[in-house]
Amino acid sequence: MQETILHATDKQEVVKMYATKWCGDCRMAKRWFDSHGVPYEYINIEEDERAAEYVVRVNGGMQSVPTIVFPDGSILVEPSPRELAAKFS
Repeated sequence: MQETILHATDKQEVVKMYATKWCGDCRMAKRWFDSHGVPYEYINIEEDERAAEYVVRVNGGMQSVPTIVFPDGSILVEPSPRELAAKFS
């Protein structure tokens, strides 16, 4: 069963976070979004094969998580809290 947690009503304006449950950086990004009230869709790539393929494609063959895709099309991979803050400033 695929786990997708949607934290907003309009998918077109939502950040998409491709992640895994075991990933510490993914948990940090999830906490950062939650604590800053940023709506996002959590997509577990271990449960969604197409999402996993997408992550590999946009990361040059690497299954790097979190891969965070913003509504403007920009992508951050394994960002620090500082990088996330800069994206929303």
